[in-house]
Amino acid sequence: MVCGASALFSHSIQSYQRSGLIMQATSYKVRVDALRDEAHGIRSFSITRLDGQPFDAYEPGAHIDVTAPSGVTRQYSLCGDPDRRDAQLFAVKRESASRGGSRSLHDDVTVGTELSVGAPRNLFQLAPEAQRHVLVGAGIGITPLLSMAYRLIKQNAPFELHYFARSEQDAAFLPLLARAPFTDYVKLHFGVKPDALDDALASCFAASLADNGTGAHVYTCGPSAFMERVVAAAEKRLPEDAIHLERFAAEPAAPESGATLDTFEVQVASTGQTVRVEKNASIVEALATIGIEVDTSCGEGVCGTCMVDVVTGEPEHRDHCLSKAERASNKVICCCISRSRSPVLVLDL
Repeated sequence: MVCGASALFSHSIQSYQRSGLIMQATSYKVRVDALRDEAHGIRSFSITRLDGQPFDAYEPGAHIDVTAPSGVTRQYSLCGDPDRRDAQLFAVKRESASRGGSRSLHDDVTVGTELSVGAPRNLFQLAPEAQRHVLVGAGIGITPLLSMAYRLIKQNAPFELHYFARSEQDAAFLPLLARAPFTDYVKLHFGVKPDALDDALASCFAASLADNGTGAHVYTCGPSAFMERVVAAAEKRLPEDAIHLERFAAEPAAPESGATLDTFEVQVASTGQTVRVEKNASIVEALATIGIEVDTSCGEGVCGTCMVDVVTGEPEHRDHCLSKAERASNKVICCCISRSRSPVLVLDL
């Protein structure tokens, strides 16, 4: 995920690499050097590159694609110190309904196992304009927030990290969070019942977002129902663009208002080639029929791998990667799942 469960999404546009007309995804062979059970059902994986080279630099909140021994690729947040490039750390929650991703990583990986991982991508960055940061996580949702905490501590930036979990046994990285320098910034919330969550969040934000939260930004990752409550509480004090989300997996996207075309054409801006996208085909699939490959990962509009700039035309957004403002701009489209409201959609390929 982009947290530590499965695929994720958040409110920002990721960058991507191009090579000609083909979207390229960098991958590396890595070795698992250490495994650690961080909480009930949550295991961390420390990896290094087989070629001995340092990993690419990344900003806190980034995630990587990890291909499990089963062959299933999923996205997981990097949760180590983002300034450390000799090794990377990610954590995985074992899912009871796993389709071969988390289960294989828990059951088939030992110290010394070799895996394939992608270069870091980031949909969940710290806002550079923020004067204060409030991080709110639940369960495995601590993972991207932990990398943010590393960076904010080094920057001596004002922040708080509120971590909700059912119990101490369910709280990942608790020994780390309970010691310096993290302990000065972390507030632990164990066993908060659903009917008491709104009051707990209101109490958190009353202190963290005093003075109407001027200059503050909130970042949250965790189960969808939890994040909805966090957003509702934060919206009482902050504008929408100061609230940032990172979800575990795709949920059914609410259809946008307006007419949707069953079929439409996609034009490649650089060559003028066009291809018809049929009702039951994706833009990615249609482009592949004329030899243009757009790299994908989750296939659900979650990870942002297949984002492409829109030159002209009006997309019908069905992704989970863009904010309301980004959707309204119609400047980018998630090609694995979104469609078009205009007869022709010209893409910057």
